Amino acid sequence: MSHLSRDNSKLISRLRRIKGQVEGVERALEADADCAEVLRQIASIRGAMTGLTNEVFEEHLRSHVVDAADDTAREQGAEEMIQILKSYLK
Repeated sequence: MSHLSRDNSKLISRLRRIKGQVEGVERALEADADCAEVLRQIASIRGAMTGLTNEVFEEHLRSHVVDAADDTAREQGAEEMIQILKSYLK
């Protein structure tokens, strides 16, 4: 079982709000909304995604590095995070 399953309902709720925001941008573009308003909505989505990402990063670090069962699990958790961060920061 994933360590995220404890908070999945909160994460899914956040993701659904983000989905609604993305759909709002789509509607705004279809309605030929002002570009400044579209940009504000996109900035809000980026902030929401950053918040979600940070929450999952933190949970991974706590579960797979800080509270790892042993040194091997800790090293694996850290290596996973390094690879994810490299990809994320490209």
